[in-house]
Amino acid sequence: MEIATVLKANGGCEADRRRLRRLRCSVKDYAWGKIGSDSLVYRVHAANSDREIDATRPYAELWMGTHESGPSYLEDGVTLRSWIAENPESLGDRVLEKWGCDLPFLFKVLSVGRALSIQSHPDKNLAKKLHKAHPNLYKDDNHKPEMALAYTQFEALCGFIPLQELKSVIRAVPEIEELVGSEEVNQVFCISEHDEEKVKSAVRTIFTLLMSAGPDTTKQIVSKLKHRLHMESQERHLTDKERLVLKLEKQYPDDIGVISAFFFNYVKLNPGEALYLGANEPHAYLFGECIEVMATSDNVVRAGLTPKPLDIQTLCSMLSYKLGFPEILKGSRIRPYITRYLPPFEEFEVDLCDLPCGASTVFPSVPGPSLLLVLQGEGRMSTDASADEISMGDVLFVPADTEIHLKSSSDLKLYRAGINSRFLDSP
Repeated sequence: MEIATVLKANGGCEADRRRLRRLRCSVKDYAWGKIGSDSLVYRVHAANSDREIDATRPYAELWMGTHESGPSYLEDGVTLRSWIAENPESLGDRVLEKWGCDLPFLFKVLSVGRALSIQSHPDKNLAKKLHKAHPNLYKDDNHKPEMALAYTQFEALCGFIPLQELKSVIRAVPEIEELVGSEEVNQVFCISEHDEEKVKSAVRTIFTLLMSAGPDTTKQIVSKLKHRLHMESQERHLTDKERLVLKLEKQYPDDIGVISAFFFNYVKLNPGEALYLGANEPHAYLFGECIEVMATSDNVVRAGLTPKPLDIQTLCSMLSYKLGFPEILKGSRIRPYITRYLPPFEEFEVDLCDLPCGASTVFPSVPGPSLLLVLQGEGRMSTDASADEISMGDVLFVPADTEIHLKSSSDLKLYRAGINSRFLDSP
């Protein structure tokens, strides 16, 4: 009788450990965020929080995960990180062996009202050096590959434009030559796109000279550029990039990031399209709302379009200087109603579930943890350990080896962030 009671108790504990955990999540009110109810982050936070929300502030990012700069909390007030430390089996053996007792990815919602900084994220070696040298600026020693999945139309600058386009830009934007010098600019016209190392060297030289311009020179050149474009707009239609540059100048007057935007690909994602970024790739999100997932890190090296501290020399020295348009992921249908976005990073992937009213689907059991975010509609989510009513704003932690059954009571849109299945499926 006593043995049966113990077994029953152990079974109850096991079922409790495998139960879905509702989370309360942290938000960031960075100045570039959208204001109040215009912000998807605000609307999700208002539904997710048990506190009154100030509708006059910008709401830029909702963080879901274990990073200490924006922790998630269980309903009893314990941080998700602490709960995982007490329940390491919730991560699964392979994740524990690879990354230790922590969630290796960070999940976010972004509402971008104006441009973020021109930035890049360090690889692991550089992250360790930066964290050791400047722990107040670089808060951890991890790399930060990331992926942005558009919820609305989403705009970004990402990576350096191809060589032929760069040559056209230099011809069309005389202010670049004025800033960096004709000798350096002419290097670009003397190299072939097939000589990859010479291309990278020339772009590195020009870009570093441009970004290193002093404040007085920058102010003068940006003003000159602005005046020229306004004059030319009376005689011709400006290009999309030229109109963007004028928009950036209004947001960040006299900033070197305004003119450096000419060097980058201008990417416009439609809802359901995704962009992924490896270490040492320059980018700046410009406008729109997206779901973002990354390795658990908050390391950002900035060089323009921001009032935050800049580290121009580090950014210019760390970049890969690869040229070309980035790959856009459109996702792959893995089962009815579920589309998977699979970047080339071990730490994460994202599934998008669009479930019509009254429909059902299943997220199969996987040997790693997941975070679920509901952005639209209502429904019911069940496992062999629990059943939960879900609605917009709900965020749940799913332990490893948990199969999830979903049934919608209205059109339901749900996102799952988890460990990259290529890693989990590998021998």
